[in-house]
Amino acid sequence: MVTSSQLFIGGRWLPAGSGATAEVRCPADGKLIAEVSVAGAEDIDAAVRAAYEAFNGSWKATPGRVRGIMLNRLADLIERDATILALALMVPRALEAAERLKAEHGIDCEVVDVRSLVPLDTQTILGSVAKTHRLFTVEENPRLCGWGAEIVSIVADEAFYDLDSPPVRITTPHIPLPAADILEDIVLPTPERIVDTVRRSLQG
Repeated sequence: MVTSSQLFIGGRWLPAGSGATAEVRCPADGKLIAEVSVAGAEDIDAAVRAAYEAFNGSWKATPGRVRGIMLNRLADLIERDATILALALMVPRALEAAERLKAEHGIDCEVVDVRSLVPLDTQTILGSVAKTHRLFTVEENPRLCGWGAEIVSIVADEAFYDLDSPPVRITTPHIPLPAADILEDIVLPTPERIVDTVRRSLQG
């Protein structure tokens, strides 16, 4: 569990008061968001807020927890229609799909960058599902034995009564991934397929 006196940077926890300065980068594309001073818990909160504003716009308009930092004081207050979990390359595609779902269909999705499977931040995932009541995973792998299966299992075990509908996994077909780039692009989940899957699931 991440507390307000800790910060996850570079694969390790830095306690408040360590005097460290760390770069906060977007896990999906490595873009520098801000530099965070870890001089104290109050400094962490202020730096996280500044990082959120730099990366997502207005803090007041979009209150919430910064994914990948996840300080428990910064509770996410927005009610949304669905949770979309994505990892690595699928994160920017899920974000693009979420923007289109909001603009074109009025469906407001919360995109969670899973970032790490071990350790897995189940607290953030379960918290998001508790608010949205619907779960989608976007996976750059075949359906069989994909990471989404484990997360769906955890959600079914620990948050079954929070779900309004069965979790939906958006994956590649059950075939070996093609070596040719053009064929690989065809089988990987696209923003269009994510939009279509979420829209059909929510709107029937």
